Amino acid sequence: MIKRYALAMLVGVVFATAMTASVGAQQQQETWRFAVSGDSRNCGSVVMSGIASSARANNAAFYWHLGDLRYAQDFDEDMQRLSTLKNRTMSIVEYMRFAWPDFIEHQIKPFGDMPYYVTLGNHDVVFPRTRQDFIQQFADWLVTPALRDQRLKDDPDNRLIQTYYRWIQNGVSFYSLDNASPDMFDRGQMSWFNRTLAKDVADPSVRSIVVGMHAALPGSLAGSHSMESSVTGVETGRAVYKSLLDAQSKGKKVYVIQSHLHSYIAGAFNTDYWKANGGVLPGWVIGTAGAYMSHLPAGAAANATEAKEFTYGSLLATVRPDGEISFEFKPIAQTDVPADVAAKYGQDFVRYCFEENREK
Repeated sequence: MIKRYALAMLVGVVFATAMTASVGAQQQQETWRFAVSGDSRNCGSVVMSGIASSARANNAAFYWHLGDLRYAQDFDEDMQRLSTLKNRTMSIVEYMRFAWPDFIEHQIKPFGDMPYYVTLGNHDVVFPRTRQDFIQQFADWLVTPALRDQRLKDDPDNRLIQTYYRWIQNGVSFYSLDNASPDMFDRGQMSWFNRTLAKDVADPSVRSIVVGMHAALPGSLAGSHSMESSVTGVETGRAVYKSLLDAQSKGKKVYVIQSHLHSYIAGAFNTDYWKANGGVLPGWVIGTAGAYMSHLPAGAAANATEAKEFTYGSLLATVRPDGEISFEFKPIAQTDVPADVAAKYGQDFVRYCFEENREK
């Protein structure tokens, strides 16, 4: 009887393993989507509600925020609006205490149970905020099972939670990098990135590599909204770019997504510099989630494959079974703001966000 029981258990394990492998293979044979954007300060609680509706309507597998959750250098207009409607004057102390919880309430919860990834932006470490503050506030989104399991798979001894991380989903390796301050990328992050990228290059099950960060890598059409604000940024940013070029040359499909600039650019690396220094990687700038809308930098519209200023929206990525990924800009109009959100903030404020929250 014991032998029969052991045999039955063995058959069950083999069957379960085969079913898991079959499900994994089936997932890699299907087309799927994800959504991404960044810079949701100022009017983000209004705009992000529309982005959440768009992501859900398009069956996105997850949403990825590329940083600058709140303004921090001054009051965000959406938070100030709610305070005014309550006939209250918000103090600086109150603002700093509630800015991130407000973000969670109004810019994460609208996505429901959709997995949500968050990247660090420069306004997220404005004094007195620190990276440790960010980790403490957003620990629930930095230690998800997917991120924890991937971290320990990459290095069983790595028990530290960082502001940079990666995960693999259906044959795509996603990197969320931290370049939120001029001292980045630092030595620890560069070492981790190079070591982990080498694993991807050697892994035949990884077909695509998607790298997301706040500021654009050097040599892009984003101009000053890039890592070119410091010597360290230029040197390490170029090193990351060249490592990605090398991964591409070895058969991986590589894509780079950034924000920081409050406009939309596709073909972000279609510049003379990268044409002369290794090649042009597919790249996007998508800082269009509610921040003060800005003009495109000089030359961006002429050299980009697509460029838009004074607009809100997100990128909808479609991943094909072979790992090829296409990206489509999904604009958010004033009429896309859910009725309950418009009622909460008032139609006059919604109009302000879409018509006046911009450079002159």
